[in-house]
Amino acid sequence: MEKSRLTYQGTVFPWHCDHMEHMNVMYYVGKFDEASWSLFSDIGLTARRMRDEKKGMVAVEQNIQYKGELMAGDVVAVYSEIIKLTDKSATFRHEMRNVDTGNIAAITTLTGLYFDRVARKAINLPDDIKTKLQDML
Repeated sequence: MEKSRLTYQGTVFPWHCDHMEHMNVMYYVGKFDEASWSLFSDIGLTARRMRDEKKGMVAVEQNIQYKGELMAGDVVAVYSEIIKLTDKSATFRHEMRNVDTGNIAAITTLTGLYFDRVARKAINLPDDIKTKLQDML
């Protein structure tokens, strides 16, 4: 992950864990989602901008690979990078690591589509956002 950036850091709490005593899959998705919104904000696609312009990013595909267990008390960091860009979409990769051990816990690849919330259809990414995403490729 040469052009990756830290987009999330947090703790696994006991209520994130299931009967197997490790973090349940729903919380991996949640932490990856927080990393996605942080990444969007970093490139200028802030919540305010999306509200004001009535635009946004919608997920159209996600793949998760679980590589290792996370337990209550573990601190995790998510590093993100852009791996593909089109006029209307961005595909990015998040890598979740156990901060203490450095081990990869999970990797997800997501494709997000830029979306007009009024017209309810995909539209081209704004030029300023596309430029920032291209710089991250």
